[in-house]
Amino acid sequence: MRHVPYWPVTLEHGDIVLRPIRQRDRAEWMTVRQRNRDWLQRWEASNPNPGGRLPSYREMVSSLTSQARQGNALPFLITERRPGLAVPAIVGQLTVSNIMWGSAMMASIGYWVDQERAGRGIVPTAVALATDFCFQDLGLHRMEINIRPENTPSLRVVEKLGFRSEGLRPAFLHIDGAWADHYSFALTAEEIPEGLLARWLSSR
Repeated sequence: MRHVPYWPVTLEHGDIVLRPIRQRDRAEWMTVRQRNRDWLQRWEASNPNPGGRLPSYREMVSSLTSQARQGNALPFLITERRPGLAVPAIVGQLTVSNIMWGSAMMASIGYWVDQERAGRGIVPTAVALATDFCFQDLGLHRMEINIRPENTPSLRVVEKLGFRSEGLRPAFLHIDGAWADHYSFALTAEEIPEGLLARWLSSR
């Protein structure tokens, strides 16, 4: 177990701001999630245990915050500055999870975005910001993203960012009520010496 002295941290570029998820974000978060229920349902993690359930919002935030304090996760909201709003609006969520130290020095990223804001470069920018923080500030070596083969929008994210395909993982995660195959993608710090955000911006 390792304490992350950088947490809580806020990362930003242009109108995109990644900040820690908080208990007081519940009302806005729930509104966005409810509006996107059909858009997100088929990609949602589920509990394979008979009668099992997913955590409530309060339980989720408490667990993620505890993991962040222990150096095992970085739970961000993806927010966007908009004209007329005093604070950036919630448009998604990005979690760096399964952080491994020692000889591994790796983590994985999962995310979702409001359907109304999809296709605007928000998620690639958020993933690039988080990856650069993990590589440049935390000293991690490898970042991984696992995506269902049917999830075309998410596959476009890793394509845009140049994540390397590492093949198919059969029945990798329990999604929307069933074990689902996932493609695995990864990057190492050596592959992006200029930083992922810089590479993403130069490719746009």
